[in-house]
Amino acid sequence: MNRYVSVDIGGTAIKYGVIREDGEILRKNVMNTEAQKGGPAILSKVQKIVEECCVKEEICGICISTAGVVDVKTGTVTHSAPLIPDYAGTEYKKTLEHRFQIPCEVENDVNCAGLAEYYSGASSGSRVALMLTVGTGIGGSIVIDGEIFRGISGSACEVGYMNLPGGEFQSLGAASALIKKVAAWKKEPKELWNGYRIFEAAKGGDQLCRRAVEEMTDVLGLGIANICYVLNPEVVVLGGGIMAQKTYLKEGIEQAVAKYLIPQIACRTRLAFAKHGNDAGMLGAFYHFKHCRAQNESV
Repeated sequence: MNRYVSVDIGGTAIKYGVIREDGEILRKNVMNTEAQKGGPAILSKVQKIVEECCVKEEICGICISTAGVVDVKTGTVTHSAPLIPDYAGTEYKKTLEHRFQIPCEVENDVNCAGLAEYYSGASSGSRVALMLTVGTGIGGSIVIDGEIFRGISGSACEVGYMNLPGGEFQSLGAASALIKKVAAWKKEPKELWNGYRIFEAAKGGDQLCRRAVEEMTDVLGLGIANICYVLNPEVVVLGGGIMAQKTYLKEGIEQAVAKYLIPQIACRTRLAFAKHGNDAGMLGAFYHFKHCRAQNESV
């Protein structure tokens, strides 16, 4: 079977591996992104990853998932948050295809997560699926009949910037907001807190942590409801590191969504949690690559 190298580039870590034609991840690894070194340094790391994989076995495609806004036709990062300096303008497709003479396709990381869940995860079989990743910020993607809906400028579903009472969706409902709130309430440095500690404290009866989590789930419910009024998706898939707390969060988010949605829509909207975890970016990049290749062959 054909084999592909897939690389998922985030602000903190670069996850990469080799994926077989049938979607099985044969091997995988992870390294620090070192985002502060900027786009050129990250591009250099990706080239070394691909080179390493090509030395070990025959690779027939390069699949890239990355943070930032991506022009999927040119495989170029067109916009990036300040976390990665000099990242906008990074030409993955052009650079990697020229060096390795292997086809390459590039897609945004949240879109890749949405594709992974659509093809082999929590939204499999759906017609309209909304994917939300809740971490340091909040990202979103829309998959309609297997296609990413991109909007006119390729930046559809940038839901983290959606305005809610009190601020942006991600400034109120992301994990970073939860940590900031708990630290402020306890008058302690943010560095002493993380999502895991907050949830463990909440489970143990810490009232401040419980209140903070409840406020976060209410914000998530409001944001999800607002998006559902526009998209009317079959399923809303929740991913990102904080959603590892599925057992603790599920009921609260479901209740909040039901509170803000009219029953006619709420009863037809399924809430699900992502299946693929840390592999979502790699798998989604692989599915995106395969989809692009199929489209090219049909032309």
